[in-house]
Amino acid sequence: MFKGHPKGLVPAALANMGERFGFYTMMAILVLFLQAKFNLSGTNAGIIYSVFYFSIYILALVGGIIADKINNFKGTILVGLIMMAGGYVILAIPTPTPVPSVPFYLTISLVGLAVIAFGNGLFKGNLQALVGQMYDNDEYSEKRDSGFSIFYAFINVGAIFAPIVAILMRNWWLGKNNFQYNASLPEYCHSFINGNITEKTTVAFQELANKVSVSPVTDLTAFANSYLDVFNTGFHYAFGTAIIAMLISLVVYVKNKNIFPNPKGSDSTAEGISKDEIKMEAAEVKQRMYALFAIFGVVIFFWFSFHQNGLTLTMFARDYTDLSVFKFNIFGIAFEGAEIFQSMNPFFVVFLTPIIVGLFGWLRSKGMEPSTPKKIAIGMGIASLGFVVMVLGSFGLPLFEAISPKHGGTPLVDAARVSPMLLLGTYFILTVAELFISPMGISFVSKVSPPQYQGMMQGGWLGATALGNGLLFIGAILYDTIPVWMTWSIFVIATAISMFTVIFMLRWLEKVAK
Repeated sequence: MFKGHPKGLVPAALANMGERFGFYTMMAILVLFLQAKFNLSGTNAGIIYSVFYFSIYILALVGGIIADKINNFKGTILVGLIMMAGGYVILAIPTPTPVPSVPFYLTISLVGLAVIAFGNGLFKGNLQALVGQMYDNDEYSEKRDSGFSIFYAFINVGAIFAPIVAILMRNWWLGKNNFQYNASLPEYCHSFINGNITEKTTVAFQELANKVSVSPVTDLTAFANSYLDVFNTGFHYAFGTAIIAMLISLVVYVKNKNIFPNPKGSDSTAEGISKDEIKMEAAEVKQRMYALFAIFGVVIFFWFSFHQNGLTLTMFARDYTDLSVFKFNIFGIAFEGAEIFQSMNPFFVVFLTPIIVGLFGWLRSKGMEPSTPKKIAIGMGIASLGFVVMVLGSFGLPLFEAISPKHGGTPLVDAARVSPMLLLGTYFILTVAELFISPMGISFVSKVSPPQYQGMMQGGWLGATALGNGLLFIGAILYDTIPVWMTWSIFVIATAISMFTVIFMLRWLEKVAK
């Protein structure tokens, strides 16, 4: 699997793996935390999630420009790692719940998110540019796609365990305080405290409170306040595990820093190549930039759909999916939570990458390997199929308002919820699509980008991802207001449009990429 690849690939992937652990710890619980902590609606939590995800990727463009201008990719990456660790520290500090001042404490959390976003912007695109530089040598150029697939798989190893650790940390703290986990209880508690709960729902709340508490609950107000505080303190401690992961990533990066190449910036000379020699003819640069911008435009629709995994798909796991199927103990800690599905995507990435890489290698040996743009088009079609599965599996489910305590509804009992196999199947299909799109897109950018704009164009890829992420909140608005199957239909349409657009441009993109 690693034969014929540059020696810096694995250390770079390992350095990113620790950072991804921290990042996906946060992304697995962020929306759930915002709603459980601050009693935000799905729409408002979705807006924060969307803006944060947008900021992470648009700031990667800024990070690429900074690295290009100062001609110090390695130093920029290092500063990014340190900043992200600082942001997680801010989120990890426990604050009281119910929150005495939502504007004040929400602002603290938003500051932490902003620090993480800027640090990630300095880190992510520049590390990808560094990896791409490893394959500019003719000795490795043919393995660029498979190299990025391996890199992508490694960083997802950290993402597999991140949601698991987050669940264990929160549920450990619940158990230590004589409570059990229930996905619906935070909204129940907030609604009861605020007086938004009906008499019928109060009866259901009382029954559930007795079920999750070691001793009978005689005072629902005291229970609601206590459960919210313990539940969200567990979330804060889960954020704290990200700090440890960041420190590990930092050590790996610093230890191996000297073996990494120095991507060529706009004013740099690398390996004796002069500034004039690394620049291309203006016409060729123009064509390459047009091709890159075309791909950037197309993938906006993919990321708008795919990154619903941390937003509406996570809400669906909490509100409509039978989580009791996954309930068991690990080291005496009850393991149950909507976050567990966030482990499915990275697990499938790691599991499927050797298969996908092997398939492409076999096709390459037969002279039948699809071009990188064609792989991206295929991936878009597969993503559309994934959301078709969600549409079919969601027919007949009630509107969110009908099962939301704050709207006078009563959450679904386990028997009325859908099987977790629906989400598992969807995540499997979407992961296959991701492996055809994300590493291939990064590879396409690193191959087509003019040498003097490597960092900037990797940031441009992430900037396009940012625009897709900036639209994520639309999914949350739809989830709150229309039948859930109709929400998934929007993503079927978005990814299908992307597929046909790439097919239309295919010959031109293949010509530019040669």
